[in-house]
Amino acid sequence: MKKIPYRLALLTTVASLFFVNANLFASETDDRIESSAKQSYVFKNYLKGDTINVISKDGAVTLTGTVSEDSHKLLAAETVVGQPGVKTLDNQLQVQGEILSLNADAWLSVKVKSTLMFYRSLSDTEISVLAKEGTVTLRGEATSTAQKDLATEYAKDIDGVSEVKNEMTVAPAAKKPGEKTMGERVEALSESMDDASITALVKATLLYHRSTSALTTAVETKEGMVTLNGKAGNVAEKDLATKYVSDVHGVKAVVNRMIIAGPKPKNI
Repeated sequence: MKKIPYRLALLTTVASLFFVNANLFASETDDRIESSAKQSYVFKNYLKGDTINVISKDGAVTLTGTVSEDSHKLLAAETVVGQPGVKTLDNQLQVQGEILSLNADAWLSVKVKSTLMFYRSLSDTEISVLAKEGTVTLRGEATSTAQKDLATEYAKDIDGVSEVKNEMTVAPAAKKPGEKTMGERVEALSESMDDASITALVKATLLYHRSTSALTTAVETKEGMVTLNGKAGNVAEKDLATKYVSDVHGVKAVVNRMIIAGPKPKNI
């Protein structure tokens, strides 16, 4: 009879240790989620001017604070969702200042500039964007005619753009012996980019382009290798998704497993 209380005490102690360890593990996971998000490439480079609070409790993450652009709200959410251990996300971020959605020209300028910044091929130049009634004007100095043409091509396919006037000048950047170009520096940084940031940039890129915004695409990234799953309407859409994603910062290779769904059959 004396053994029963001892066994009960032992079971109680074991159970207490289990719950303590479980709580410690949950706390460590939450701390890691918050830290990883704040140290991510997207947060440190694209969202560095925003005030974003990341609070995780048992994997349920809440984002509060303010961002300067609506696109930043999307980038923050996608980067956090990609962190291991995240179960749910409550995005309460507010866009400060002028509500750009009420100003079509301002919103389009921001969307075009943000999207062009995602690309490795355009990292050598600072591109200014002015939008008026769907017509986008690009200004800045391109390092080559090919880079200027690529900026035009990318901008033309951004949802909301009806025409592109590319007034960029072409002035190859002078490079000192042993000095790395901005593109090379960005590429070196991209080697250590976190997968969650790459996934966020890829999703935003596909969303903002007219030709890929309607695609049903799932994005997975592992050590810079991006895999696309989902459906495309035709081969051209699938190939374009591969082209855009391949040029996003940090992407080392793209495996496009999207299936060609084709147009829906008409009812007879």
